[in-house]
Amino acid sequence: MTKQELTKILEIGENETVEFKQSFTKAVIETLVAFSNTKGGKVLIGVTDNKILTGISITNETIQKWINEIKQNTEPSIIPDVDIHTINKKTILVLTAIEYPIKPVSYKNKYYKRVQNSNHKMSLTQVANEHLRTINASWDYYPDPNHNLGHISIKKIEKYISEYEIWNKTKVNYNPIEFLTKQEILKEGTLTFGAYILFAKELCVVSDIQIGRFKSPTKIIDSLNLDTDIFTELDEIIAFITKHLMVEFIITGNPQREERYDYPLEAIREIVINMLIHRDYRESSGSIIKIYDNRIEFFNPGGLHGGLTKEKLLEFNYQPQARNKMLAKAFKLIGKVEKYGSGMKRIFTICKNYEVIPPKINISENGFELILYKEKINVPLNVPLNVPLNVPLNNRQKNILKEVLKNNKITQIELANNYDVNEKTIKRDLQYLQEQNIIKRVGSKKTGFWEIIKNETNTSK
Repeated sequence: MTKQELTKILEIGENETVEFKQSFTKAVIETLVAFSNTKGGKVLIGVTDNKILTGISITNETIQKWINEIKQNTEPSIIPDVDIHTINKKTILVLTAIEYPIKPVSYKNKYYKRVQNSNHKMSLTQVANEHLRTINASWDYYPDPNHNLGHISIKKIEKYISEYEIWNKTKVNYNPIEFLTKQEILKEGTLTFGAYILFAKELCVVSDIQIGRFKSPTKIIDSLNLDTDIFTELDEIIAFITKHLMVEFIITGNPQREERYDYPLEAIREIVINMLIHRDYRESSGSIIKIYDNRIEFFNPGGLHGGLTKEKLLEFNYQPQARNKMLAKAFKLIGKVEKYGSGMKRIFTICKNYEVIPPKINISENGFELILYKEKINVPLNVPLNVPLNVPLNNRQKNILKEVLKNNKITQIELANNYDVNEKTIKRDLQYLQEQNIIKRVGSKKTGFWEIIKNETNTSK
């Protein structure tokens, strides 16, 4: 907004899209919500109702605090544009809210709309009617008023087209922008919310994901924060999780041992893809993945969509309704989604075939959590390397062998902390493993290391 435009607004006064406020109060947020539910509008802070400029005293910290308060108290979250102007030595702050594509927007569970120059609380009937009017198309197909074609990466689109050509065994004869328009990812040459999330050139604040490796609910040993396009996020998430998985070495009839992750990697990939496609990107909170010793927790903002219940979901008895139709279509076009609505059934089937217990699902009004476990389904754990099958080992002893494979200098104290037992218990386990000729200690207690022995009873002669 230019100074001339602001001056003209001050001359006209309050109307359907303009309101004056002397200071920042809850009434400012109510007005922004009302604007979002109608045609959009501007709130000028530092101006009285009768157009007198009082000005305000603000800092960058003050503005950020106000923006956070607006974001946290509106649903879906509103993040207004901010302009600061000085007129007659008075500082005026202008907050601009766009008309939100999926309505209605609420402030502390109350809904407002703008009528002429005042805000009116919406009735339950008005709320329902407004929602029904706007759900014919999903959020990701709406034009993004905050970004333009300059905010997406041509290189990322070209990479996507290459994957499209390979998967569909065809040749694309359009330039990147034409291709996205043909696929309705762009709307009449205008950037959509979905196109921005799919091909964001740099920072993409609406797609933020936090991943952490936890030793306990309060102790984190590694973390990764992502806020880019969701195709890049998919690769980064899988790489981070894989880095923190342990590998089992299974003895088979083949000359070489078979390596297998302690979690089904195929299920993890399916879960992550479902997170990226079905997340409610209008929510202010981000997606969170927590990796523990015995489970991985995947949390997504946004509850179940389209009237789906937990019971129907677990029975795999429902008609698929994608929250983000464009994102689902974009993944399907390059073979990352096999069939709409089949993801959850695939995840449970993969876990069953991998012989791990079924995932657990927790659902709230504003969130969806899936917990993936590595515990086996009543079958003996595979023993690493060439440990003879007739040697009885408990689960902790088998896991100690995995820890030794990962770090042959691991200490008794570290093992005791990992399995929440005392050092004497770990000492007995290590002594038993040595007596069974499975491991041996090389060097001194302080500077030496553990070595897993190749047992001769498993060697062909």
